[in-house]
Amino acid sequence: MLWVKDLVTHFSVDVTKGPGSQESTPDGRGRAGGIDGVSFEVEQGELFTLLGPSGCGKTTTLRSIAGLEHPNSGSVRLRDKVLFDSELGINVPVSKRGISMVFQSYAIWPHMTVFKNVSFPFEVLPRKQRPSAAVIKDRVEQILETVGLISHVNHSATQLSGGQQQRLALARALVTEPPIILLDEPLSNLDAKLRESMRMELKRLQRETGVTAIYVTHDQGEALSLSSRIAIMNAGKIVQLGTPREIYGSPSTQYVADFLGGANFLDGTVTALSGDEVQVETGIGVIRASGQRGREKGSRVVVCLRPEHIRVSTSAPAERPVNCFDAKLVATAFLGDRIDHVVRTGECELRIRSEASVRIRRADDVFVWVQPSDVIILES
Repeated sequence: MLWVKDLVTHFSVDVTKGPGSQESTPDGRGRAGGIDGVSFEVEQGELFTLLGPSGCGKTTTLRSIAGLEHPNSGSVRLRDKVLFDSELGINVPVSKRGISMVFQSYAIWPHMTVFKNVSFPFEVLPRKQRPSAAVIKDRVEQILETVGLISHVNHSATQLSGGQQQRLALARALVTEPPIILLDEPLSNLDAKLRESMRMELKRLQRETGVTAIYVTHDQGEALSLSSRIAIMNAGKIVQLGTPREIYGSPSTQYVADFLGGANFLDGTVTALSGDEVQVETGIGVIRASGQRGREKGSRVVVCLRPEHIRVSTSAPAERPVNCFDAKLVATAFLGDRIDHVVRTGECELRIRSEASVRIRRADDVFVWVQPSDVIILES
């Protein structure tokens, strides 16, 4: 298990530029994305993701764990070993932390063969700690078999495609069987189709090897599909931590809901309460939400509607359901396996995502509705 507690690097936000802007450090150099009191635990065998926009501090957090950044305060502990502790004055060097890292650029050695790239972590070990040549050969061939590169073992690294180089970088990180690997946006250099296939490949490798991993990305799809748990970051802080399903279904703030998957937001006022159901007056009319507790009549809230939870039809349902509104289609976008619609109802426009089989013409009158259980209520 990895413990990260109260890590802080120099962090200040210029409100005229926003939290993603370049910040100034005491030595006068620019720094993007400091961290402020970041704490979390990562369980053995977990793929834990730090997710957030550029400049939120996720890479700084990762580099602090690796030892590439020197935090101002806090601590990092891996199992029973303290890697960093500002109060105890401990800062274990990068080379002695026993952590592997995959960089965004892969950092492949172009003058080496595939075999030499993967065996390199063994070659730099002190001679007394280095396994025999036979053991190194067996381990390298085993991991290359796992990542599907055994047929390229004697090829130059420059002969590999982008996806193969990414797998080579993973093989090099895994070959020494580290207790944890750190991955800094390893798929960002791949095209969209290859990135999608590599997500599943990466998930398979992580599960087969059982390695604990911390993954940094700004891509919501990657985070949702890969992660055991996700930590959403903003302005150097973790604003919500949970499983992908927990965070997507129950975001804690409007920022989280918008960043993870996107949503429609409607300002409203709670007008009635009945058990766990809340009735909210919004710009499109009254919306009912179930599974809600702790709300007060008259309080200001934000109603969050996920695009895929809103149904749309050109004909009225036989029995008009709860949360059903008349609307007019103003735009559509065909995306192959789905269609995004924009409809206007009341004072607002809503984005809706439907199956590709739904056929609606622009300017059609439509009906839209959403189940009370799919409505998310957030603090205003």
